[in-house]
Amino acid sequence: MNTYNREILKIAIPSIVSNITVPLLGLVDTTIVGHLGAASYIGAIAVGGMLFNLIYWIFGFLRMGTSGMTSQAYGKKDEAETMRILARSIGLGMLIALALIVLQYPIERIAFLFIKATPEVERLASIYFRLCIWGAPAVLGLYSISGWCIGMQNSRFPMYVAITQNIVNILVSLLLVYGFGMKIEGVAIGTLVAQYAGFLMAIGLWASHFKRLLPYAQLHTLLAQGAIRRFFQVNRDIFLRTLCLVAVTMYFTSAGASQGDVILAVNTLLMHFFTFFSYIMDGFAYSGEALAGKYIGANNRPALQQMVRQLFIWGIGLALASTLIYGIGGETFLGLITNEQNVIASSSTYFYWVLAIPLAGFAAFLYDGIFIGATATNLMLRAMAIASAAFFGIYFGCKGLMGNHALWMAFITYLLLRGIIQGYYYHCHSERSEESRKRPH
Repeated sequence: MNTYNREILKIAIPSIVSNITVPLLGLVDTTIVGHLGAASYIGAIAVGGMLFNLIYWIFGFLRMGTSGMTSQAYGKKDEAETMRILARSIGLGMLIALALIVLQYPIERIAFLFIKATPEVERLASIYFRLCIWGAPAVLGLYSISGWCIGMQNSRFPMYVAITQNIVNILVSLLLVYGFGMKIEGVAIGTLVAQYAGFLMAIGLWASHFKRLLPYAQLHTLLAQGAIRRFFQVNRDIFLRTLCLVAVTMYFTSAGASQGDVILAVNTLLMHFFTFFSYIMDGFAYSGEALAGKYIGANNRPALQQMVRQLFIWGIGLALASTLIYGIGGETFLGLITNEQNVIASSSTYFYWVLAIPLAGFAAFLYDGIFIGATATNLMLRAMAIASAAFFGIYFGCKGLMGNHALWMAFITYLLLRGIIQGYYYHCHSERSEESRKRPH
């Protein structure tokens, strides 16, 4: 195994383990309520989970921007700057979390103006939201610490935290639902307890290995005008790009909800296949973030290019393997999540769209990681904006004839376009960089 593969896998494997456990937080919740006897519980978890995806994805720059900037500082061997990046990110995250808690009621009301759910699903989702919103400080704090650790080429700590979260979530949720007779309240409290358990563990791991960096977190350096300006410039495009992602995801769930509880439940179950694939690919995207930033910080262009080639070899192989696994075991997986036979039967009608996800989507994930590491976030934003426009154009143009199939076709096209456009931008940027390098000075 060559050096680049070892570096990729060193970051990717722990990230894959931790990332696979992340959707398990949602899958555990879905599985528990999927056996409570009504599709409305599945729908409520879908809507409640979507609300938090909406909220937290908006502030995903706390992880992505922190990772990209930290990896470049790491490549430059600037420990002082790595600490200052973390301190700025956590400070901003706590301010945002406080605002979310204070404004939770208007956020909930505004959200349900756009989400077309049945009254029962809305009622249950509101209960879930009002409990889980108190986890905002833990979630956003973990964003910052996880991004920083990845930038420091350490994906083991996020893995340890993710495993701990899932163990706590499973134990507490099962205890409250089946031990104390709670329903959706027990699931929400289990998620909340797990989030804080993970955050406290992350703080402990950081303190045990990196506390030597604390003296660098001096207020006058944290608030230096130039550093603050760069921090927000890097994250501005990530923020806007995330708004596009949130718009697509939110509308996907909302469009499903408007077609009734069964279609909402079907789309929720099938999207788990995308979720699993995305978190596997994100493991390799995190490698792209860490290594692209490191090589750019060290001004090592040849190493960057070779790493990207190896990264895409892994991506193609994983996409093919995922398609095969979904084709063989997809129906069995659905039966494990729910015993609602009408939901399972309806899912089979749309399952061929699931089989298209891996090959359509893998490139988008990998290029996202590379662009984040390079802090080339404007290019990522452009690709996302074009792909999002295509999603809405295709769905509104075809929904009258195709119904829910139009929604899935629009989503697959959206994934494919992101990868194609980002690939074009990367190719053009690489050619310009090579020409600049060869030009006599």
